[in-house]
Amino acid sequence: MSPQKRVKNSETPKRTSQGSNTYQTNLLDWKLKEDLSNSRSISKHGQKNPVEDYVHADDQAEDALQVAVRYFEKGPFKTSRSKDKTLEKHLKTVENVAWKNGLAQEEIDILLNVTLSGKFGSAVNARMLKSMIPTTLISEDSVVKAVSWLCVGKCCSSTKVLFYRWLVAMFDFIDHKEKINLLYGFFFASLQDDTLCPYVCHFLYLLTKKENVKPFRVRKLLDLQAKMGKQPYLQALLSLYKFFIPTLISVSLPIKKKIFFKNSENLWKTAIFAVRQRNQGPSPEPLKLMLGPANVRPGKRKWNSPSLIPVLDSSSHSKEYGKRGMSLSDYLGRNRSFPVEQLKSFPQLLQNIHCLELPSQMGAVLNNSLLLHYINCVRDQSVLLRLYHWLSQTLQEECIWYKVNNYEHGKEFTNFLDTVIRAECFLQEGFYSCEAFLYKSLPLWDGSCCRSQFLQLVCWIPISNFSEVKPVIFDHLAQLFFTSTIYFKCSVLECLKELLQNWLLWLSVNIHRKTVLDSPLETTFGESMNSVSELIHYVGWLSTNAMRLESNSTFLLHFVLDFYEKVCDIYINYNIPLVVLFPPGIFYLALLSLDSSILNQLCYIMHRYRKNLTAAKKNELVLKTKSEFIFSSKAYQEYNRYLTAMVGCLWTSKPFQKGSYIDPEVFKKVGVAKYKKSLNLVHHPALLSYAVSFLLQEQPEERTVHVSSIRGKKWNWYLDYLFSEGLQGLKLFIRSSIHRSSVP
Repeated sequence: MSPQKRVKNSETPKRTSQGSNTYQTNLLDWKLKEDLSNSRSISKHGQKNPVEDYVHADDQAEDALQVAVRYFEKGPFKTSRSKDKTLEKHLKTVENVAWKNGLAQEEIDILLNVTLSGKFGSAVNARMLKSMIPTTLISEDSVVKAVSWLCVGKCCSSTKVLFYRWLVAMFDFIDHKEKINLLYGFFFASLQDDTLCPYVCHFLYLLTKKENVKPFRVRKLLDLQAKMGKQPYLQALLSLYKFFIPTLISVSLPIKKKIFFKNSENLWKTAIFAVRQRNQGPSPEPLKLMLGPANVRPGKRKWNSPSLIPVLDSSSHSKEYGKRGMSLSDYLGRNRSFPVEQLKSFPQLLQNIHCLELPSQMGAVLNNSLLLHYINCVRDQSVLLRLYHWLSQTLQEECIWYKVNNYEHGKEFTNFLDTVIRAECFLQEGFYSCEAFLYKSLPLWDGSCCRSQFLQLVCWIPISNFSEVKPVIFDHLAQLFFTSTIYFKCSVLECLKELLQNWLLWLSVNIHRKTVLDSPLETTFGESMNSVSELIHYVGWLSTNAMRLESNSTFLLHFVLDFYEKVCDIYINYNIPLVVLFPPGIFYLALLSLDSSILNQLCYIMHRYRKNLTAAKKNELVLKTKSEFIFSSKAYQEYNRYLTAMVGCLWTSKPFQKGSYIDPEVFKKVGVAKYKKSLNLVHHPALLSYAVSFLLQEQPEERTVHVSSIRGKKWNWYLDYLFSEGLQGLKLFIRSSIHRSSVP
């Protein structure tokens, strides 16, 4: 029997204490009819179809579950599990069905009451709580009734701990949070229990809204911190309170987001995975993120759905609209909220943005661009916290190389990562949940599985202190970089170029702020700019060593120079006072390259460096005052050394004078004694073929050409020939840096 069929059947009988005799009579009658129909089928056909056997076994399991749930609801008190075979039988039934198909809302409602009412021992309660895996959503009323049992004090401390862990694990599967939020004071009072405190903090972290933050609660948290020390879970809740109302908390708290809570969902991970795999279909193709609602049918998301992204579903209040036949205007006038299922266009979003009812599972926003617009415009931090929590749990549960290197369902996970990345591109900012995911999974990543998606996640790491990110991300990435193929190295360099661009865009928006208020890191602009500079120097170090490992590969050098094309224009394109030049190991490799496209690209980059440094100098002179961030003389001196080397090499035939990075003795050792005459626009190895072609065009009948004959007027004609061949970088460099009157 499919889960859908089971849910439908489970909703037929009323799960109330009244009318239990009628329910049992109907159940016996139904079973008798089922047995008669099965016996007739066997006598008619002789034997059953294997598929029918499978369905029949499923039906029997569901019947047994109904009997087991009724047994626990009306069962004996304080029964010893070891002495009661009936109890063990029903307990195993609940566990088997829950781990296979999950439990319906009514079944979870009954079993939660049984567990927290103290009818059975703590061992039985623990096994039932571990089996509470929802097929669909969990009713808010069920949670409220379960919490009411905590006030009675019938269950032991270990059961309470397990219950709070279950609440955290299933938080996004509770259909509402309004009534639960009304119990905020009760949950907060539970922080007094040292055993419960870490788990209650985690639950409050998910439940807290701005209106829950009160001065007396801040004082209580500070008292607990003074008593228990700076526990990460207390600091997490204090950080959240400070985020909502900064004026209430003056104590220093961790600046960088960390993993404040231990993973409380491990007990349910395997069960959740098993339920999802129950009727696993083929993984769907990734959806394109377009303006408008996702083309999916609104409804309850089931754990065994092929897609990891929940279906858009606001709450059970939204379902009253269709059931009772109310008009949309009546519905909105009554509930003062707009269900996300009715959201169809951007103007509709603008009209109802103040009363939009968000989905019960925040992961559903990833496939809906209108809701992503809402998140981007409203900047409600409670919404972001819900999204980050859902995303953190899903990434950790579904990461195939992080778990057991199980590649069977890799396509589904790849599609999920593609959806997350499209959402990041849409919002033009990275998710901190993805950054935390990288911290955990990068040391275990093999560099092959989901390579494209993984590197794109690296591209969207939010800007932060580079010295903190380097040991947890970039050092691990460097190990893979140096031990992998040249194609992987090129992919990493392209990824780091995109990361640099994202950081620069973010900085360009916040350049006029002394302190970057939008940043959760509470960093200054100067610190952020230092991080960008350190990233560029890091890529320079990677590139220099990679060129040595790959024997100065021209293919790899193209990607290195592509990165520096982004670097050379930082001042003009992003209005950020920063210029970082490439390391000598990259510059001289490009200058002496045998490939004309490499030399042409180098000339273009040097031309852009000149433009940026000149613009910065002019701006400084116009303002007549030096700003807080100025270029050091070291940048100008380094550029001038490179410029002198290029002009001497390509134009004046006087390369590598005294003080140059390359010692002339090196040329003598390798047998190039006349290196001065071997490096100019005519004799340069990358341009020699152009010189020969130029001479053959003038004298096609000549069998022997002398490139040294290109001088005087012929030199100018040769330059025009080079420019006509598409060497635009060389053309820009010569026109901006060399006076053509000094023709050799």
